Formats: sequence, C-alpha cells, structure tokens
Amino acid sequence: MKAIYISEPKKVEIRDIEMPIRKKGEALLKILYGGICGSDLSSYRGTFAYFDYPRIPGHEFSAEIVEIEENEKGLKSGMVVTCNPYFNCGKCYSCERGFVNACMDNQTMGCQKDGAFCEYITMPIERIYDGKGLSPKVLAAIEPFCISYHGVQRAGVKKGDKVLVIGAGTIGVLAATAAKALGGEVYLTDILAPKLEYIQKEFNFSGTILNDCEDTFNQAVKEITKTSDQNGKEEAFGFDICIEAVGLPSTFQNAIDAAAFGGKVVVIGVGKKNLDFNYTLIQKKELNVFGSRNALKKDFLELIELVKEGNVDLEKVITHEYSFADAPKAFHDFNMNGSDMLKVMINFSK
Repeated sequence: MKAIYISEPKKVEIRDIEMPIRKKGEALLKILYGGICGSDLSSYRGTFAYFDYPRIPGHEFSAEIVEIEENEKGLKSGMVVTCNPYFNCGKCYSCERGFVNACMDNQTMGCQKDGAFCEYITMPIERIYDGKGLSPKVLAAIEPFCISYHGVQRAGVKKGDKVLVIGAGTIGVLAATAAKALGGEVYLTDILAPKLEYIQKEFNFSGTILNDCEDTFNQAVKEITKTSDQNGKEEAFGFDICIEAVGLPSTFQNAIDAAAFGGKVVVIGVGKKNLDFNYTLIQKKELNVFGSRNALKKDFLELIELVKEGNVDLEKVITHEYSFADAPKAFHDFNMNGSDMLKVMINFSK
C-alpha cells in the first residue's frame, strides 16, 4: 500500500510500504479522510516539539472498517468511524490516576509514532468510535474539535463569561466555537486580518481583535472589557478566560496580560521557545493557569453527538481538500498560504 511520509523538514513523499496485519483485539481500517493539523504543519516546518524524521503524519481521520472481530461495542465491517489517536501506557502515575490524556509516555499517532496518513491502518477496537452517520469528511474533523473542547472544559466556561481565544487556526476557531456553545461571550484574536474577516462572517463570534501590534491589542482588550464601577467610573477588567491556541511566547504573554484578576488562562498551543516574563503577575492577579493536552474518550463521544444533532457545523472549518496523490502539494500550499486556509483535508479515496 502507499503512505505519506514527512522525510525531513519541507519534504513530503509518498512511499510504498507493507500492508498492516490485524491482530486479535484490533480492526483493519481503510482511511477515508485525513486532516492536516497544526502539529503536522509544524512537523513539516521542522518546528514541532514531538516529532522525529522520517515519519507518517496524521491523527485526524475517518475510516471504514474492513475487518473486525465480534465485539461488545457493536462495531462491524462497513461502518464509518473515527479513532482516539493518543496511545497511553496504562502504567505511569498519570494513567493510574485516570489522567490518560496526560500519560507520561504518551504516543500520539503522527507525532511520537507513525500516523494514519496511509491507505490502511490497524487500530485497537477500544479506540474506535462509531461515526453515527456523520459524513467521512466531517468525522475527520472531530479529533481537532476534541482538542479544543477539552481545553474549554478545563476552563469551565459558563454562560456570560467573557472569553478570549488567541489564534485563528483550526484549534482556536473550534475552541471559540465550543466556548460559544457553552454560553460564553467569545472574541478571537489573530495577526491576519483576512482570516479574521472570513471567520467572523462564518462563525459570528462576539467579535475579533487584530493583534498586529501590542498597543492595538491592549487597547482592544480595554475597550471590550470596559465596565463601570459603583461610582460610574469606567475601568477595563480583562477577560474572564483566555485560551492560548498558538504556542508562542508572545501569545502566552498576551493571555496573561489580557486575563482579569482571578481569571483563567488555558494553554493548548505547543511550541519550542522559552518565555522570560514577570511571573509575579500570576500571583498578583491570582490567575488559574491550566495546561490542556490531547482529549478523552468522553470528548469524542460527546462531540460526535453534538455535531450529529446539528449544534455545530464543522463543514465551515474545512476550507480546502486535496487528493491522496497531491498530499505533498497540500503540505506545501498550507505552509505557504496558511493565512487563506483553515482546515486542510486529504481525500484518501482519490
């Protein structure tokens, strides 16, 4: 069969490899759609923290079950499914306490181990989830929605919260979507004006902030969070919740600066760079700072139902589609034209 490899930074090729052999407790899956996520793009660029070359990328995907043994989940050949791609060890301190998404030896497909960007894969049955009739293209977007949703859940977003999401990539947009669905007054910020305009038109958040310079960003935060005190004096208090979905020192600093006293900061973004900042600001504001890593089984199950019920339209996130044969071009185009692209899908049936 054929598989997509990132051989080295900026080099993607399609190779011939052996078909996988299904073992007991596994299913053989035919990949239908795969999404190129921010970590895949960072791996292509050579900037991702959890990647070694060469490797098959991909952990956002939908598939058709080709072979499977009888199982308690009722999964059968011919069903269209998605999967949990985070392989936890089951033995470490985190796993023993139930924090399987934060496994100390986590092996995520397409990152620490080969991913799903090939014609066929095998998966443990316990990691396979019924797509409940969702289209294969939409189903492939469930995993990034889970990443965003898990971060929003960490923040405990509730009705009326002023929420700032930093970064208008797929994870950021989906985090904003999840926060809005939970009743948050959601604002999205990014450095790219055209992307913000498209997103605001399609998703209708409470507003957007163009983060093209520090003064512009800070002034917008003040205007949006301005409130009158008991004496009628206007003062800016900051956002109740700030969600960082980029992975840069500057955007983490943005989150810390924009958060209200007693507010919450959630870090979803992944990066390699260090940040030198006045950490006493965390103490001064008594901020609650949360990391958010991967997602849980319940996130997948809840979001499949949420999308099935029509509460969220994931089609709006998918802006570009490429054939399997054009995968190298998909990575190249996404790298060069990221400002005009949101979720890029590879159709493995073409």
